[in-house]
Amino acid sequence: MPSDAPAILSLKNLGKSVPGGRVLFEGLDLDVAPGEFVAITGESGVGKSTLLNIIAGLDQADAGSVSIDGAALERLTDDARTLLRRDRIGFVFQAFHILPHLTLAQNTALPLVLQHVPANEALARANGLLDAVGLPGRGGDYPRALSGGELQRVAIARALVHRPALILADEPTGNLDPDTAGRVMDLFVAEARRSGAAVVLVTHSEVAAAAADRVLRLTAKGLVERDD
Repeated sequence: MPSDAPAILSLKNLGKSVPGGRVLFEGLDLDVAPGEFVAITGESGVGKSTLLNIIAGLDQADAGSVSIDGAALERLTDDARTLLRRDRIGFVFQAFHILPHLTLAQNTALPLVLQHVPANEALARANGLLDAVGLPGRGGDYPRALSGGELQRVAIARALVHRPALILADEPTGNLDPDTAGRVMDLFVAEARRSGAAVVLVTHSEVAAAAADRVLRLTAKGLVERDD
């Protein structure tokens, strides 16, 4: 369960509009504690992926603030945001972003390489995460040999490998069968509990949402407790 420690992620009065003036959301507040798992649902086009990109510092809100481990993103330089994202955030993108010229272990180890972790240690940890997501012994394979669902599991392993303070996941079970989706969500929960990481996931999947401590729905007026 979440701790009583200060929030790892704090969103205050966030607002975002799209070209043409349509408001995606405004007045959005959210605090996520260490070890807490929050799922965000909502219809397509309401801004769920945009919200994750704002949290990660890949997009900017029109109003409000984002703080991660007490650091306000809007006060950081571009370089400082990049370092924070590298060291403190794990992100599972819908598009995977798996590099075709690297093996699965090399792809998974990439966040550790960027942190200058020794190669042997990085690859050992990467292979351990590949085992955990159901790809044992596949570290030497290349992405071209994998299905879409398997590539998604590699992306999940890569997001977890450097033990980030905040894990952001954009439909991480979207290409997985129900059994694999259940195992992946168990891994997310176990990681949050073990390391004290905060997890924010956006999803349409009831399997994924059921694993969360809180399920919120994104609306134009911010986040509301889901009523089902």
